[in-house]
Amino acid sequence: MRRILFLVALLLPFYAHAESWQQALTLFGTPKYATNFKHFDYVNPTAPKGGTAKMASPSSFDSLNPFIMKGVKAPGLKMLYDSLMVASLDEPQTYYPLIAKRFRLAEDKSWMEFELNPKAKWHDGKPITPEDVIWTLETLKLKADPVYRITYQPLEKATKTGEHSVRIDFAENAHREVPILAASMTILPKHYYTEVEFEKTTLIPPLGSGPYKIDTVDVGRSITYKRHDDYWGQKLPVNLGQYNISKLRYDVYRDATVQLEALKAGEFDIHREYISRNWATAYNTPAVQEGRLIKTEIPDHSPQGMQAFFFNLRQPHLQSPALREAVALTMDFEWTNKQLFYGAYARNSSFFQKTPFAATELPNKAELTLLEPFKEGLPAEVFTEIPALPTSDGTGQNRTNLLQAQTLLDEAGFTLKDGKRINPINGKPLEIEFMLSQPTMQRVIMPMLRGLKKLGIEGRVRLVDDAQYQRRIETRDFDIISNWINLGVIFPGIEQFNYWHSSQATVEGSNNITGMSSAAVDAMVKAINNARTLEDLTPAARALDRILLSNHTVIPHWHSGSFRMAFWDKFGRPKLLPKYGLGFDTWWIKQE
Repeated sequence: MRRILFLVALLLPFYAHAESWQQALTLFGTPKYATNFKHFDYVNPTAPKGGTAKMASPSSFDSLNPFIMKGVKAPGLKMLYDSLMVASLDEPQTYYPLIAKRFRLAEDKSWMEFELNPKAKWHDGKPITPEDVIWTLETLKLKADPVYRITYQPLEKATKTGEHSVRIDFAENAHREVPILAASMTILPKHYYTEVEFEKTTLIPPLGSGPYKIDTVDVGRSITYKRHDDYWGQKLPVNLGQYNISKLRYDVYRDATVQLEALKAGEFDIHREYISRNWATAYNTPAVQEGRLIKTEIPDHSPQGMQAFFFNLRQPHLQSPALREAVALTMDFEWTNKQLFYGAYARNSSFFQKTPFAATELPNKAELTLLEPFKEGLPAEVFTEIPALPTSDGTGQNRTNLLQAQTLLDEAGFTLKDGKRINPINGKPLEIEFMLSQPTMQRVIMPMLRGLKKLGIEGRVRLVDDAQYQRRIETRDFDIISNWINLGVIFPGIEQFNYWHSSQATVEGSNNITGMSSAAVDAMVKAINNARTLEDLTPAARALDRILLSNHTVIPHWHSGSFRMAFWDKFGRPKLLPKYGLGFDTWWIKQE
């Protein structure tokens, strides 16, 4: 991966060949697949079709509308819809034609025109038109979940340019990823939403254009998708050898233990195991030993991003970096990894884990140029130290880190009175709450609560249902949650604006979960979005990484670098695996 990025750093973005019709879009370098390629390398183009796969979902649902903030969305809804272009899974952020047959990009990057495939159609048989593209963009920007509204703001407007063509104009000084935003946009049916209200939750299967349709819905318990036999795009190069399974069923299991036992009993077919204790101890069954239930680790070369406990900086007491650092010091990762995770993980140390954008060295000249204007407002270690997380001896005592936390709290004015740490803002005993929707993280938090108690802080865990969890995040009613961002992000881009820019801190439902509002962070995000080469992008991303880590915005978790998969021996898989993902869409049901 590093070698590839080093080579493409010497190149300008591929879409610099402006205003000529093209079929592949990539940020840097040259696309892997030539024009009119037959299929992706990681598929079996002759894979058999048929069969049913049953899967589990940990979350209940009450809506089949994935585009609005209201409701808890059913799993798998993305299979209903097609986008203008689609990414391959064996090269960094490169897109090929789906609804769009080809595209061209203005030399000054101010607009992008798509010629739609005249064969593209909705499940009701009506064609996908430029009017659908225009309506989709307008609707996502005005009526959709705030995440969509924010994401698509740089796409200024769409205009019909021909019977099968549409042009999307970009906002002035739009960031370099805007062409990819346009190309990857999911398209919705205008004619359908003249009869159906877009902004309401629904349990009526919506109209789509993708490889699957909703077959049956048992509200909150299960949803089944059926492969659309008349799917218009099934023979396209980007789809050949994929979507081979005729029916996909998701059953809801609210309890992880019940879910695991259901897998072993054959109630569903495939499971990704996130709990290392289960992976080490819970699969010693005859089915596994006999090879009927396959337990395997599939390599995942995708960037791991940052899984962590995220602080809500909007809470007055959590605005203190010293307090956040003190809370972070209560996590004894070495003991946790040994005792709870069976040594399965490595600690996350960057928001861009497993990429060249992680700040793993002292800042170079290019980074210092970006950071210097904000020197007075940043911790000194941003300029003088390599970011590093606290470590312990793994005995479970964690004494050294707790003593350091105690000193930090004392110096920040969180005094100790009658064994309780006093909040200097309101004079009351300090309390901190971890909010969860699943109980699995409680075993990690409980030792942290004991550490907090030694520091005089009252800590607790609040377990809430899925709907309440989502609503409290949207309304920012929490102290600390477990979250995962930047997963699979190879080249940092516009998503960093959504995660960190101060303009998003007060937007209800935005992706700025922490409420980060910092001039230095805003500047680094702007530098990331303005970068046109890797030479410009790399220092900006590393500088952002340093600031966020030094600010103790999160308490980093861990990563494994593989998919821990358990599945019954009913699936066939291509010999060549995709580099950036599991590629389950390429699997098939083995014929008896």
